[in-house]
Amino acid sequence: MDSTKNDVAFEFLPYFRAYKDGRVERFFGTDRVPPSTDSKTGVSSKDILISQETAVSARLFKPTTTNPPPQKLPLLIYFHGGAFCFGSPFCSTYHNHLTSLVAEANVIALSVDYRLAPEHPLPLAYEDSWAALKWVASHSGRQGPEPWLNDTADFERVFIAGDSAGANIAHNTAVKAGVEAEELVGLKVVGICLVHPDFVGREGNAHKSWFFACPETNGSGDPRINPAVDLSLGRMGCRRVVVCVAEKDGMRERGWFYYETLKKCEWDGVVEIMEAKGEEHVFHLFDPTCENALALLKKLASFINQE
Repeated sequence: MDSTKNDVAFEFLPYFRAYKDGRVERFFGTDRVPPSTDSKTGVSSKDILISQETAVSARLFKPTTTNPPPQKLPLLIYFHGGAFCFGSPFCSTYHNHLTSLVAEANVIALSVDYRLAPEHPLPLAYEDSWAALKWVASHSGRQGPEPWLNDTADFERVFIAGDSAGANIAHNTAVKAGVEAEELVGLKVVGICLVHPDFVGREGNAHKSWFFACPETNGSGDPRINPAVDLSLGRMGCRRVVVCVAEKDGMRERGWFYYETLKKCEWDGVVEIMEAKGEEHVFHLFDPTCENALALLKKLASFINQE
């Protein structure tokens, strides 16, 4: 009998465990709720395939509106969290969160199902996310494959958002949008919303989950996890950023460090920060009706709809 069969390579309890023999157990994000029209908010959703080659897909959300709407709606591209290893746009937690956000902000939203580590180690999640953004841009002439985007989205008002690892992806996607803007003709990223972002802190220490998800990394010298060393940071392709942190979150200081780094760099946009008192990491996903979660939802909505 192989005595190493149950040896753990990495675990992020209570959400995830990987074994040295290659087996992976995910305890969060594995439920799948079907797309629907929400009876309470009227938000409709449907699932789409972004890439036949990589099988990257997404869930698209649209608020109650006439078809076509009297005016185009802001477009939000969302990346879920989960240490790059777990989570899904199709699970009840993220489906419900996006439904609430779309209803509050009156936006159309694309929640991207990027590939997960360790089966698909980084940088594949970044590549999938960039592919999703380019797929969205292919609709800017109103001739893309998805009618909800052709008919409803305002491609001059695009926002990128995410929580935890998804916030990291949102940031890196926005930087690439500035560096490689020629690949996004017709699309304008106005701002990014980073909720409890996963970066290094002031001490420059990357969490062990980062090394597990990205075996090729050199740690704190990697600009994808440490924006402070990113020579392209000043070219980030948006002009507004909101960072949301939580007082009792172990990643709180990382969000503040990112905020301070962005303020000091050559980027000429406006960054703001909001802190939820007495709350822990991604509290809003697990207690979505609490006072602070509702305040966070309203903050994101006002940020998106700010003139």
